[in-house]
Amino acid sequence: MKVNPIYTSNIIKKGLEFAADNSALFAAGTTLVLSTAIRPLSILATPNTDKENKKIACAKSISSSAIGYLLMLAVSRPFAKSIKAINQNPQKFLKQETIKNLKDGSRTLAKSKAYMLATQIFKLGLGFIIAAPKAVITALGVPVAMKLFKNKETQNHTGQPTFTGRNQTLSRGIAKILDNPKYQEFAKRFKDSNFPMHIIAGTDALATATFVSQTQKSTKIPNERKKPLIHNAIISTGLSIGTSYVVDKLLNKPTEKFIQKFKEINKGSAKLSKYVEGIRIAKPILIMGGIYYTIIPVISTFLADRTAKNN
Repeated sequence: MKVNPIYTSNIIKKGLEFAADNSALFAAGTTLVLSTAIRPLSILATPNTDKENKKIACAKSISSSAIGYLLMLAVSRPFAKSIKAINQNPQKFLKQETIKNLKDGSRTLAKSKAYMLATQIFKLGLGFIIAAPKAVITALGVPVAMKLFKNKETQNHTGQPTFTGRNQTLSRGIAKILDNPKYQEFAKRFKDSNFPMHIIAGTDALATATFVSQTQKSTKIPNERKKPLIHNAIISTGLSIGTSYVVDKLLNKPTEKFIQKFKEINKGSAKLSKYVEGIRIAKPILIMGGIYYTIIPVISTFLADRTAKNN
């Protein structure tokens, strides 16, 4: 019997492992691809909309995603490495009672939903932490991105930051939080919740609120372009979050069926629990990204243009 390659592809497995190990950077990378390749095309295809409003919406999308990816690249890697060190040798960093408690009935700590939530909060939570500074820098970068967009110029960023420091110090700091009984009980209580979606939605809401505030204060963005840009951001985020929750719920059963089949086909893999964790993390990221960068841009750009003209 022929097996669908989606269940056995090494590329997909690597992607799922990456999503589990560094979910924040996975989200930022997905955003970067969609916002620079798909969203501008969707915005430019919006009918009956002012051309300059389309350009500034494209500039905001490109500026935001590029800044977000570079910030996340710099911040997330040390955290991902530190948590990976704890995963590989929990006895070295965590108290025995912490390991026993967070196992929560699972055979190993790595397969425990409570432990996955406890560590993913650090990874996905990085997006929430940098949401405000990212939005500030994005607002400052919009005029620059507009010039690049108008001149049809592109720049390739090939340099990658070099990371130094003592990963064990960060690992011990994270482990200290994991050792907190109240944090452990929180993780056990909400282990079956839709926490990835909640964190991503909260991050987007905070980023939008900060961006709106900074755009209003900006002296480099023309006043007549501020309203469409602000309305676009608010409408995009509101529609995206609401629609994503609906789609995510509708896909719960198909996703669980996919996971069960994936587990059956890959039952001999030592990284199976990691792949499954990656599926659960990637699901809301891909849903929200797909909606936000393909469908919503057309609607939000059109509505933002109309509301700005009526005010």
